[in-house]
Amino acid sequence: MVDAGTARMLAGLLEASHLAGLEQVPWLARRHAAEIGVLDVRIYLADLQQDVLRLLVVDGYGDELLRTSEIRIDKTPVGEAFQEIRIFDQPDADGTRHQWWVPLLDGTERLGMALIVTPDAAGPTVDDMKALASLMALMIVSKRPSSDAYARLVRTRPMHVGAEMQWNLMPPLTFAAERVAISAALEPAYEIGGDAFDYALTGSHAHLAIFDAMGHDVSAGLTASLATAACRNNRRQGTDLVETSEAIERILIEQFGRGTRFVTAILARLNLVTGVLSWVNRGHPPPVVIRGEHKIIGLRCRPAHPMGLDMGLPITLCHERLEPGDRVLFYTDGITEARDPKGREFGLDRFVEFIVRHNADHLPVPETLRRLIHNLMAHHGGNLQDDATVLLTEWLGPAPSRLSV
Repeated sequence: MVDAGTARMLAGLLEASHLAGLEQVPWLARRHAAEIGVLDVRIYLADLQQDVLRLLVVDGYGDELLRTSEIRIDKTPVGEAFQEIRIFDQPDADGTRHQWWVPLLDGTERLGMALIVTPDAAGPTVDDMKALASLMALMIVSKRPSSDAYARLVRTRPMHVGAEMQWNLMPPLTFAAERVAISAALEPAYEIGGDAFDYALTGSHAHLAIFDAMGHDVSAGLTASLATAACRNNRRQGTDLVETSEAIERILIEQFGRGTRFVTAILARLNLVTGVLSWVNRGHPPPVVIRGEHKIIGLRCRPAHPMGLDMGLPITLCHERLEPGDRVLFYTDGITEARDPKGREFGLDRFVEFIVRHNADHLPVPETLRRLIHNLMAHHGGNLQDDATVLLTEWLGPAPSRLSV
């Protein structure tokens, strides 16, 4: 049961949000949270590569300053709370005030952390602060598409034009519903060119796709963007997977000519009730299923040629029945073929073993992928020569489930 003060806070903040920009969210949250005795509210957002949490500083109404204060995500108490999606309580030395670090979540997407300062430990309840953080997260998500301030805040260096195009095309890195959880990761984040992923839910089905366009430049980005748009366009008209891949190929040939630009891809559809995964492989590395703690299943399906080459190879529609809890890994060859200074590949075995090991540690899926990408970058000396993308999908089972985030 929500008490009167909490109800007034949430209602007032929601009403104020309709005519507010992203820059006003911290100020509005601070103003309305006073209803429940909160002394201060600050918002820290994770950067694009999730290395640091950066403070959104506001001096007053409509006066958003782009100065930042940073907290490392690795090896700090606040950063560890972000990684594990938990509240961190930090009392002041004199015990008169409490600092509560509360995750900012949109579903399972980790946006950052909210610092909520209260007079003492007997102030607002944890549920009150979680409700406040949830509403702030929804406000941030609704405002960020129209805000350059958000993009500037979460970037730690300039972004290439091709990467700008790709990031604006793709859906959020993390999504969850009652029967499915989806998470993705891409590197190099500021220079991605030809890789892309896509997903969407329609009724009882999840649609999934991963693309790898030839090259690593703006042209590759244009090719991947066209393939993704064509995929969405056909999917939204109810076209099946085989016909969708054929339509993508036709559009690529119409735009660039036969064999000039090409894209490898996996196009898939997961029935969220039965667990049946259907997919076509257009010249792409095959998906992998992780079942339980250790079992690895390679999903074999005769590949057709990459889209755009028009080689006339047959396109095979394949099927696999998943078990509840199965995790399906879609990835590009930039993951497995990344080489260390001695020329040794990261490899499929190391990639899958990393996911299995961290799955056993019961980390949130987005955190597992964050650590995977950091490990991959370290293996390659911090400078990938090709795009590296992974899309992980977990089928939670036929019955509606409540995710523990």
